[in-house]
Amino acid sequence: MSHDLIISGIHLELTEALKNTVHLKMERLFKHETRIIRLRIELEHAGSKNHMGEFVAKGHIVLSGPEIIVSVPSEDLYKSIDLLVDKLDRKLRRRSRLLKVKRHHPHEIEIPTACLPKISAA
Repeated sequence: MSHDLIISGIHLELTEALKNTVHLKMERLFKHETRIIRLRIELEHAGSKNHMGEFVAKGHIVLSGPEIIVSVPSEDLYKSIDLLVDKLDRKLRRRSRLLKVKRHHPHEIEIPTACLPKISAA
């Protein structure tokens, strides 16, 4: 099954090993949430010339509804990818849980300015 996964590197070159690692890690998200439209991963080296910089992994999940955007900095690129997957997974689980609670516990909506006819419950 082919998923829409976009991987891009900013200030670093993406190797096949790095791409394969990202694909394997992100499969967990696609198994968890089947309604993901697109998943975009940006791997960035945010270092300066004076010292070794840090790596930033950014994830952008496009779903129906609000999109999920997460950024994780770390000293190691592979650690950033692992932390990013964990954080995106937590966000997806929280979103799923909140939608389930909303679906099972609907609340009444009060519209104070509308003149709606009152209907008695039979």
